[in-house]
Amino acid sequence: MSEQSKIESLSRRRFLKGTGSVLGAAGVASMAPFSLARGRDELTMLAWNGHAEPDIVGEFEREHGVRIRAKYYTGGDNMMALIAQSPPGTYDLILSDSEYVQQLRAAGHIQSLDPGDYNFDDYFPEFQEFPFHWENGELYSVLARFGFLGVSYRTDHISEEQARTYRLFWDEQLKGKMAHFDWHLPNLGQMSLLNGNESAYDLTEEQWRAVQETTLSLRSQVAGFFGYGGTFSSLKTGEVQAMCGIGDWITGVLEREGTPVRTVIPEEGGLMWSEAFCIGKGARNPELAKKFIQYITSPKGQAKSAQMQAYPAMIPSRKGWERLNEVAPQEAKRQGMVFGERNSMDLIREGLIQYRQLPVQQSLEDWNGFWSEYKNA
Repeated sequence: MSEQSKIESLSRRRFLKGTGSVLGAAGVASMAPFSLARGRDELTMLAWNGHAEPDIVGEFEREHGVRIRAKYYTGGDNMMALIAQSPPGTYDLILSDSEYVQQLRAAGHIQSLDPGDYNFDDYFPEFQEFPFHWENGELYSVLARFGFLGVSYRTDHISEEQARTYRLFWDEQLKGKMAHFDWHLPNLGQMSLLNGNESAYDLTEEQWRAVQETTLSLRSQVAGFFGYGGTFSSLKTGEVQAMCGIGDWITGVLEREGTPVRTVIPEEGGLMWSEAFCIGKGARNPELAKKFIQYITSPKGQAKSAQMQAYPAMIPSRKGWERLNEVAPQEAKRQGMVFGERNSMDLIREGLIQYRQLPVQQSLEDWNGFWSEYKNA
């Protein structure tokens, strides 16, 4: 069947829009109820893996005499499903990918925040009024960290020159040795960049069809579709030599352990993921939640966040950069958060990075549905 015929076939199939169809295996595994029974000295959090571990929250817990209890999710769709099935007040803090903040707001899952409560003067200008976090002049989330998505590869098999284009994934030598992180937004965004779209996520129907064609042409190369654990282990063992849809948030962990992996921003450009903290509607400890956001966006908290054991990230606070260069200069250098030389902010300012976001002209179900069908093609 031709790629065009495959797309026409996919478009005729009805994609199930229920919650179950949205979740991968990792998401389904984390759908157990989260008990509301807790004391006043406990803060509940919904977040990506690692955000409530001792290296991040230990000092805050000791200083405030509290315990932070978290439920972890994988991907924004999983997050939305968990919140939708939970009573209001279940989560004091919600860590959201920035592109999902407006969905949280529209669904009434988060409360507005007072901008004066937070350290925005410490932030680089690009992050002081970050897209997706504001609506009609009201703030709903506070940016805590970000990172870039590009071409991730094993340096013992692939040169940096080869990795400077997404076309690497089609290399015959990588047949059965490249894989996807199993989430449609970063992968299809990268395919859109390869196609040369000015906006990776604001696509006409013609552009969207072309992205599907490009993606389907890659299917015979793909060894698998992995969650966090599978992505991590397959790159570590060398089972996979190139990965689509990730960045330093995975390869940085492996690189710190000595695995020969790296992520580069290719000539077609990269994507930027970002994470922000919200306070849940009906939160039982809103003041404590606010104090945590103030802590994690302080210079000290930002330096901890940049070095998070679960997955590293860049940070939006200029003062956080200063602190990181004092306490962990090698990590600041590795992530491009140094002053006086070309750094990660220059990549943003030069237009090499686009914000990852939800599709503009198609529905989220359209993208999710195609991704599901692509995996089964």
